Amino acid sequence: MENENQTNQIKKDYTIPLSIVVSALILAGAWIYTTGLKARGLLPQTALLESAVTSLEEAVLPSGGVVLPIRWGDLGKQMTEAGVIDAQKFEALYARRGGLSKEIKELLYGSNNGKIKMTSENSGTILNLLWALGLGTKNSILEQGPMTDSRYGGAGGFASTGGWTLAKGGAMDHYSRHSFLVLTKEQQELVERVSKNIYRPCCGNAVYFPDCNHGMAMLGLLELMAAQGVNEEEMYRTALKVNSFWFPDTYLTIAEYFRHQGIVWKDVDPKEVLGAAYSSAAGYRRIASQVESSSVQGGSGGCGVDAGVPQPRRSSGCGVE
Repeated sequence: MENENQTNQIKKDYTIPLSIVVSALILAGAWIYTTGLKARGLLPQTALLESAVTSLEEAVLPSGGVVLPIRWGDLGKQMTEAGVIDAQKFEALYARRGGLSKEIKELLYGSNNGKIKMTSENSGTILNLLWALGLGTKNSILEQGPMTDSRYGGAGGFASTGGWTLAKGGAMDHYSRHSFLVLTKEQQELVERVSKNIYRPCCGNAVYFPDCNHGMAMLGLLELMAAQGVNEEEMYRTALKVNSFWFPDTYLTIAEYFRHQGIVWKDVDPKEVLGAAYSSAAGYRRIASQVESSSVQGGSGGCGVDAGVPQPRRSSGCGVE
């Protein structure tokens, strides 16, 4: 009874989601990530300011990318065989963008993949792979958490579910259905604890309520890290790096805010920055309003499958980027 009361209280604490998609938009092929970081066109003209912005960008978005502390193994192969990812649909999506790179094809079909390096160029594709992992992996967060709250009409109408158009059959045919990752009790508790403290600036919910693609992808990443023994501190550090590549303008602005406080990016507390005060939509707006005339201040990042779609909404949704 105590656990049930706690679950009910958690549900009350979450904002009404804005990310439920309209079926007509889904049928139109909603918002799948097919490119990496978009050119922002916001760099200042003077050499001095350009140098400062370049330095900030390198701190937040390393040009050499970041290596995620997980081994991918054959997860892509497992997901294509299970149908969470329809390989033909996935390849067709990227065909119009020049096709999948050798690296991504190996992640999709290979069996012995090591760690993943995320870069500005592949961050959207990695988002889609992690989205499928979070969606398809059986987990009590999906089955008993806010996604199943009756107020929202079931789990199938959210952007993270209805927006996933790259599966065989429907997305809900795979929702929390597959044992891609099996967590111990302690690992599950770790994922739940961390997921309640990581927000994304496209909406007001934590990863524990993965109602958009970014939330579902981050859930998949947290599960994978927990399953492979990554500790809590490293999970937060990695999540901040990943969120930064998914929402570059947001975290450049936040980094500029900290710079004005005399704090360099490498010294920020990842858990604090990922919290609602900075990384939720409302938190980011508050921070952005204080970074007046910032040369890096921009949008909060797209909420679709690599298409740069703005805020996730129940009526328009976040789709495959």
